[in-house]
Amino acid sequence: MEVEALASLTQFGVAGLVGCMWIVERRAAAERERHLEESHARLMQERTQLEVLMVALRENTRALTALEQGQRGVLAVLRWLADERAGGAAVDRAGAGSDERAERASGR
Repeated sequence: MEVEALASLTQFGVAGLVGCMWIVERRAAAERERHLEESHARLMQERTQLEVLMVALRENTRALTALEQGQRGVLAVLRWLADERAGGAAVDRAGAGSDERAERASGR
């Protein structure tokens, strides 16, 4: 507040002082209100950004879960193939197995 305005208000004694205090309080309240409005606007903007981030996080989690399931399936097939190959090689070494493999291949 300007010094001249303060001097003008205080020349009226206690009433001038009370009026001066009221003006100062009103200006401070207006400033607080402006800060609150700015803070609220920033929070609302951040909330929107956070919602977008959460949607992206959910979608990425879903994609990673699907990828993991696919990888587990591939691993299971590879293990099965390795077991089949190891089992067939053991039978071949024993001198038998070619007939059994033929039967498995034909579906009998």
